Amino acid sequence: MTAHGKDEARFASSCVPLDLGDDAPLALQLLRAGSADVTVDMTMEAARPTALYLLCGKIAAGKSTLARRLAARPATLLISMDHWMSILFPTENRTIEDFARLSARLRAAMGPHIVDILRQDLSVVLDFPANTVSWRGWMRSVISEADVAHELHVLDVPDALCKERLRQRNEDGEHPYQVNEATFDLFMSYFVLPTPDEGFNIVVHAP
Repeated sequence: MTAHGKDEARFASSCVPLDLGDDAPLALQLLRAGSADVTVDMTMEAARPTALYLLCGKIAAGKSTLARRLAARPATLLISMDHWMSILFPTENRTIEDFARLSARLRAAMGPHIVDILRQDLSVVLDFPANTVSWRGWMRSVISEADVAHELHVLDVPDALCKERLRQRNEDGEHPYQVNEATFDLFMSYFVLPTPDEGFNIVVHAP
């Protein structure tokens, strides 16, 4: 077994399988099928191997809040897409086309850097949206290149709750981006939950 394989086995032993019964939300029932590991994190403070932590969830689902909690673990670094996008492209990121173009540039620049950090035995919480197959494909390439363990944290939050949180976030004015409901709907029309054949170690969070 490779070092990567041993790390994945250690992750499996530190998480408890999530029992998704017939009454579970449809999104969670879909995650139940197939060979992907679907777990609920019960050991937030346990010692863990070097890993890349990924986040999948709609706008205002709570990804950044969870990212900060994960990054509180020892030897773990948080990298936030919103932070870097707002600094590098303060006026250019206005449309979904702008986002696609500029975020691709950011991923191209950050990918090798993230790999180098992971190879220094520092875990990384990547607060980038793992919300489409193509984005998760890029994240999979980082995992493979760095040869580290991983967790994909999926936040299963209804649209209504996300929109309520989004309105509050906009009113607070602390987030670098103001997102209206129409933009939420546009971005979320591209949202795709991870499927078992993508092979991620999934940790589900529900409100």
